[in-house]
Amino acid sequence: MNTLDLLIAGQRFAAQDKTTFTRHNPLSGNAVTEAAGASCSDATRAADAAAQAFVRWSRSGPGERRTKLLKAADLMEARQQDFIERMVDETGATPGWAGFNVRVAAGMLREAAGLTSQVGGDVIPSNVPDNLAMGVRVPCGVVLGIAPWNAPVILATRAIATPLACGNTVILKASEQCPATHHLIGEVLIEAGFGDGVVNVVTNSPDRAAEIVGTLIDHAAVRRINFTGSTPVGRIIAERAARNLKPLLLELGGKAPLVVLDDADLDAAVEAAAFGAFFNQGQICMSTERLVVAASVADDFIERLARKAATLHAGDPRDDANALGTLVSREAGDKLNGLIDDALTKGARLAVGGRAEGVVMPATVIDGVTSEMRLYGEESFGPLVAMIRVADEEAAIEVANDTEYGLSAAVFSRDMARAMRVAGRIASGICHINSATVHDEPQMPFGGVKSSGYGRFGGKAGIEEFTDTRWMTLQLGPRHYPL
Repeated sequence: MNTLDLLIAGQRFAAQDKTTFTRHNPLSGNAVTEAAGASCSDATRAADAAAQAFVRWSRSGPGERRTKLLKAADLMEARQQDFIERMVDETGATPGWAGFNVRVAAGMLREAAGLTSQVGGDVIPSNVPDNLAMGVRVPCGVVLGIAPWNAPVILATRAIATPLACGNTVILKASEQCPATHHLIGEVLIEAGFGDGVVNVVTNSPDRAAEIVGTLIDHAAVRRINFTGSTPVGRIIAERAARNLKPLLLELGGKAPLVVLDDADLDAAVEAAAFGAFFNQGQICMSTERLVVAASVADDFIERLARKAATLHAGDPRDDANALGTLVSREAGDKLNGLIDDALTKGARLAVGGRAEGVVMPATVIDGVTSEMRLYGEESFGPLVAMIRVADEEAAIEVANDTEYGLSAAVFSRDMARAMRVAGRIASGICHINSATVHDEPQMPFGGVKSSGYGRFGGKAGIEEFTDTRWMTLQLGPRHYPL
């Protein structure tokens, strides 16, 4: 059992009212974490601590920031097994996915370390004689990062690494479904030297989530918010931030299409589809949720994909025989079963897999999905993918865009010019040609369009999100005024 306190100003605190909450393992039902359940007063205390720390940290040099971020990366890797244990216990992820999370997150910290000397600005020509005008990037203040459970080490680290590199202080609002995993990130960063309020971690019970987030957004010192999670919750957070006139970065839901044109390499497309649809049980924002396949190759494609999917066994994530772990909750399985039942009732065909039993669900492909079915448009967020047959390239583009979401996409064709043309017409923040929809690198501009959110994590795009541009001038000679 992991027992967690709040991490505020580099110290551990119980919740003010001594409230705690328990996270249970999705498969066994055993209690694995008991975490402090913050009150609004605790959230305010965290924001106050971050505001006080900002005074010094915002004036730190790139060398200090770089050194501490690199140290944090090393410490994170050194504690990889601890991260794996917590993540498997809390989310039902496989050890392989958990270890991958740690490696990618450490890379994000190192990428952020490299950004510390890239926070610059521009000299801007002025019409005023002897006037040196500059646009200077400066830290924006306290940054609130709200991270989800599905890729918890990657996404929570992403929420705070670049803000720290830019000279901001941070509050990580941990997910209620993986508090110990997110808490460990805070422990690592504080050990690396981000104590005294530079990094703060708040855990809260599920029933208090809305009030805790609202308190943090409303706090005067919080100047930026970033949220990764569902589109409905993102809308609520965006409305709250807008009332406070605070910039927001949102990375929300997805319904990623993988388009297979009639000249595609089907073996390559099948491998990418299986990885994109079923990796981490399909619980990734970029997961392939729609296979948009040319009718002339659809039978061949579905036969190959069904054979591949049948080899991907699901169950106890600690059993090496299982390529897939469990769903995060029984409620997730109930939703997926509802999507399957609706599609089959309306004429679709089960190509492989089947219904979830509790939190265990096989890799499942539903063929013949049409727009009348819930699975066509609703985000499934599980090891369930819809196959939609299309007559030609134009129809493929139309179906790929027939969604409220626009995060990731993929196009398969042996004709690169054709693939680029099709990709250019798909409305998504990310598109990969002859590769899976699931792909992320720390230096890339990551984000979506439409109901998948706005703003970009990663590399220099992150610097723009987590700094303010300040116009500054230096008058080098006499200035004439009209009065």
